[in-house]
Amino acid sequence: MPTKLDRRSFLQNTVLASAALALPNILVAKPSGQTLSPTPDAFRSKIRIGFIGVGLRGQDHVEAALLRNDCEIAAIADPDPDMVADCLKKIDEKGRKKPDVYDKGDYDYLRLLKDRSIDAVLIATPWEWHTQQCVAAMQAGKYVGTEVCGGFSLDECWQLVNTHEVTGSHLMFMENVCYRRDVMAVLQMVREGLFGELIHLEGGYEHDLRGVKLNDGKTPYDSGVEFGEKAYSEAKWRTKHSIHRNGDLYPTHGVGPVAMMTNINRGNRFLHLTSTASKSRGLHDYVLNHPKGGPNHPSAKVLFNLGDKVTTMLKTSNGETVMLSHDTSLARPYSLGFRVQGTRGIWMDVNKSLLLEGVTDAHKWTEAKTWLDKYDHPLWKKYNADSKEARHGGMDFFVFHHFVESAKRNQAPQIDVYDAATWLAITPLSEASIATGSSPQAFPDFTRGRWTERKPDFAFGEDY
Repeated sequence: MPTKLDRRSFLQNTVLASAALALPNILVAKPSGQTLSPTPDAFRSKIRIGFIGVGLRGQDHVEAALLRNDCEIAAIADPDPDMVADCLKKIDEKGRKKPDVYDKGDYDYLRLLKDRSIDAVLIATPWEWHTQQCVAAMQAGKYVGTEVCGGFSLDECWQLVNTHEVTGSHLMFMENVCYRRDVMAVLQMVREGLFGELIHLEGGYEHDLRGVKLNDGKTPYDSGVEFGEKAYSEAKWRTKHSIHRNGDLYPTHGVGPVAMMTNINRGNRFLHLTSTASKSRGLHDYVLNHPKGGPNHPSAKVLFNLGDKVTTMLKTSNGETVMLSHDTSLARPYSLGFRVQGTRGIWMDVNKSLLLEGVTDAHKWTEAKTWLDKYDHPLWKKYNADSKEARHGGMDFFVFHHFVESAKRNQAPQIDVYDAATWLAITPLSEASIATGSSPQAFPDFTRGRWTERKPDFAFGEDY
């Protein structure tokens, strides 16, 4: 049972956090001499993790935990009985102890957060739940990891920052593409100056998501043209955003790596952006021509608002430009469309080629593989074997590994709450820009000026 002092501390935390959320532009400091978050041991050799959301992405994280002996799956929370059953089966097959289960509705995760023996939580729920669950978890004193998406409002972004600053609880944004092997090799090349001074960078999310296609190693699944309650997995909720919203809804895969290359929030920051959206035709055309659809299908009457191609231009304090693309409603191969261009060279993801002035053939593309191998990041050299069983080409190992090791030490992660707020803010800013004729939208400074003093820290040396 909590002591009176524990209850008083909890109430103080809640009141102070609420004050911070109400005042997004004011830093609410910790009272002198008062600890607002649990004081952990300097190092934990093992952590107990609660998983909030164990759908397909959440189960990826559970599988990552099952591969480690320093993680205990203490609890899972999800209102979907099928996903809970699938997750428990995976845990049982690995011979692990059955976790506590919180499956009594959408808000049962709040009971999970009351378990003081849980050190960290990992959130992998539908987008609209992320902020409130992150805030509640930080207020409960947990070390928080959250899956990616785009934000719904600048207020939500400030909620994340303010709650962290008031409670002292850390939040890691689980952007796995920052750890993609070629991306990390290019990061090494940027830091060595091979491209000269950076001028322009590009990234995006270019992925045909018209039907949620899955492959469990046995049979592919195509949800067809159904969405909502009749659909499967992400199709239950993701397509709804395409009806009501128009902006870059999923910017972080593209912006995360280029933000690290340009030291955003660490000596540099985004100043403003403009966004433009094409007309919306792809999803409607898909419904009309799909074997499970047709002109008489109910989904054929749906009016989609999301432009098939959303293009966003950002300007940084140091003068670089960044272009992001969101393209999920047209027939196309998968690509994140990275481009890194400086005064002395260029790398492009789509053709896997580069040019380095005075080093490679002038005016000709050179295959990038030799250079990427040469500048392979020390993390990949160290943990390549450990990453073999991880999802997404191994990069899921690295993002989960950093989350676990940071949580064990209760230290700030290298993809922190300020990165989360900054990258998430692209979505509401792009929506506002498009809604006002592609007008410029000023970027909030979520670091409150600290970006001028913060130093680059992502993926230097051999992490742990």
